[in-house]
Amino acid sequence: MTQRKVAVVGVSLSDCGRVDEATPYALHAQAARRALADSGLDRTVIDGFASAGLGTLAPVEVAEYLGLRPTWVDSTSVGGSTWEVMAAHAADAIAAGHANAVLLVYGSTARADIKAGRRTGNLSFGARGPLQFEVPYGHTLIAKYAMAARRHMHEHGTTLEQLASVAVQARANAALNPDAMFRDPITVNDVLSGPMIADPFTKLHCCIRSDGGAAVLLAAEEYVQDCRTTPVRILGTGEHVSHTTMSEWPDFTVSPAAVSGRTAFRRAGVAPQDIDFAEIYDAFTYMTLVTLEDLGFCEKGEGGRFVEKGRLKVAGGDFPVNTDGGGLSAQHPGMRGLFLLVEAVRQLRGEAGARQVHRPDGHLPELAVASGTGGWFCSSGTVVLGRGMS
Repeated sequence: MTQRKVAVVGVSLSDCGRVDEATPYALHAQAARRALADSGLDRTVIDGFASAGLGTLAPVEVAEYLGLRPTWVDSTSVGGSTWEVMAAHAADAIAAGHANAVLLVYGSTARADIKAGRRTGNLSFGARGPLQFEVPYGHTLIAKYAMAARRHMHEHGTTLEQLASVAVQARANAALNPDAMFRDPITVNDVLSGPMIADPFTKLHCCIRSDGGAAVLLAAEEYVQDCRTTPVRILGTGEHVSHTTMSEWPDFTVSPAAVSGRTAFRRAGVAPQDIDFAEIYDAFTYMTLVTLEDLGFCEKGEGGRFVEKGRLKVAGGDFPVNTDGGGLSAQHPGMRGLFLLVEAVRQLRGEAGARQVHRPDGHLPELAVASGTGGWFCSSGTVVLGRGMS
């Protein structure tokens, strides 16, 4: 059976940042409507739907709210990497002819809910199953990332200043994004002198908490001619899960992106050195650094030296990363992986405005990678994208 090519034909964000009046369902709908309008296709072409994180029977509840009756669904939920993994599943389904157009959509009022007292900040994911053996000892979500960062510092000499530079460069990119929640410049000293959250992470080492939603529409190649935007093809994907308890993690300095990235690049037929820019899940600064290593953009242990010279910035950097400002500065309503795909597509289409990436020859970028991470480095999904359908 001939496999069909698959493209992202529509992307959008809902209102993001501080959104006090909307419900999560409303943000789902707003993002979905905007992505559909971005594609130029009629909603009747959508026969596949993927969503997670909302409702008792996700994605059934969200599909009903949107007035969709899909014949292909996915509710895979693996934290921040959910959307790269879902994109992989959707691309496979479309390629095989099981669906023609699949909508991925997410929305959350994480910030507004805390402000209104509808929820509190969660310190852990729960105390059932294997996690029961760690929770009594105070293993919060952030503490697990902090321990991993400390291990990298111990083994490879990574410094606090190098980790802090990731946050500084994310903020520099956010300064070019009018929709970013925080745009004022920060310095390495600002990061280091902030309030301690979990050693070695101070406040600015950690992602912001925002409201917001995102949507991505994937379609088979025969629909591309009816779209109003430049298609962005899904070239290769990879996914991997590694552990849930810290005691079962073989190496704190290696993330599951080491497997998902290798798989995605192999399936896409490209190498890390071919990539023009990267969108990487950055709930904490260490995530950016170690994922760059594990995707092959530098050797293991070289991440600190790779990031410290400002090369992640859109303006003046030679390998832009998290071009919208990332979860550290732009927006982070939880499970942010779908936002990575939206930004990657906008960059490849040349629609990123002041933060637009260009190749050294001045042309638009041709290849990008979006890599999401879930849990505490428990899962990873990586997607390689290319401009056009050739």
